[in-house]
Amino acid sequence: MSDEITTTLEVHRTEIGPTRLVEDSGVIAAGEVRLRVDRFALTANNITYAVFGDMLGYWDFFPTDDADWGRVPAMGWATVIESRSDDIAVGGRYYGWFPMASHAVFTPTATRDGFRDDGAHRAAHAPVYRTYVSTEADPMYPSEVEGVDGSIDDAEDRHVLLRGLALTGFLAEEFFADGGGSGESYFGTSRVIVLSASSKTALGFAERAARRDVEVVGITSAGNRAMVEATGFYDVVVSYDEVSTLATAGGAVSIDMAGNPAALAAVHEHFGDGLAYSMTVGRSHHDAEAPADIDMVGPAPQLFFAPSEVTRRTEEWGREEYAHRCAEAIAGFAAASHEWLSVEHRVGAEAAQTAWADVYDGSVAPSVGLVVRMSDVG
Repeated sequence: MSDEITTTLEVHRTEIGPTRLVEDSGVIAAGEVRLRVDRFALTANNITYAVFGDMLGYWDFFPTDDADWGRVPAMGWATVIESRSDDIAVGGRYYGWFPMASHAVFTPTATRDGFRDDGAHRAAHAPVYRTYVSTEADPMYPSEVEGVDGSIDDAEDRHVLLRGLALTGFLAEEFFADGGGSGESYFGTSRVIVLSASSKTALGFAERAARRDVEVVGITSAGNRAMVEATGFYDVVVSYDEVSTLATAGGAVSIDMAGNPAALAAVHEHFGDGLAYSMTVGRSHHDAEAPADIDMVGPAPQLFFAPSEVTRRTEEWGREEYAHRCAEAIAGFAAASHEWLSVEHRVGAEAAQTAWADVYDGSVAPSVGLVVRMSDVG
């Protein structure tokens, strides 16, 4: 068996911005597989994983021996290059959560559409976080029409950038559509307020919400306003300093991808008791601090945890119907992204470090998606 050298991007667990590259090698054990990570997405959502790494257990996906440094999970595709598992063949290609690395080693248990990582450190995580889907059995695998000019490579890039985020947006929108299980669409209100409207999760949410009988209001920075308006997903787009201009008749719900306490408090203050539900999803404004005297009027913000909603919807709709609805939503969003999203590739370990720094600093336009490959081979 080979003694493959793996290069991994690690992130400082408390400062988040600093990174380092580490190399390790080793022969895989009986029952394990080694995959070459072909590509992964690096977006503001990965920064959110790091920010909430301790609270939601993201640092535990791929643990290190150094308490100061961690490995942030990323959505991607990878190919099995070595297998000591009787059930997983070399050459198989899988979609799922991987470390930001050139390679990854798993302890697989075969499933109906791929495998589940049953390494001891993964056992406590929700199945959705440790499931790897074979491209040959993946109901959401993209078609050529989802890529620019019929390119399957571009279609895969768009899926790796948008699929996980679109799924979160889809599930969050479905949550509002049935009032969190109450059956009262959008909790009986007339509009939904979307903070950090340019984020890819927000766009995935808004693309679905735009199909409902509800006003979709995007809040974004002045610099991103034109891009957000051009998507056509929002009925109204305002900047953060224009919240007070929004109509309040009919009430509202809010979904916050920004994680900026002051910005969310402004929405709560403006709508008051007319705000029926406040959902928090991400933290694209990762450096925003809460003022000491902040007063969050109205309902307490509720963190949306997508895996819990996956379980609820799978039980309600059935496994096949759930997969069908997700595939339909993601395919539509990926195809629509031709109009507003361009893909930029970063290849090599140092390029991955630069990519993290660029996303962390907020220097990547929301109309650009970074797809990273740690190795220049593959």
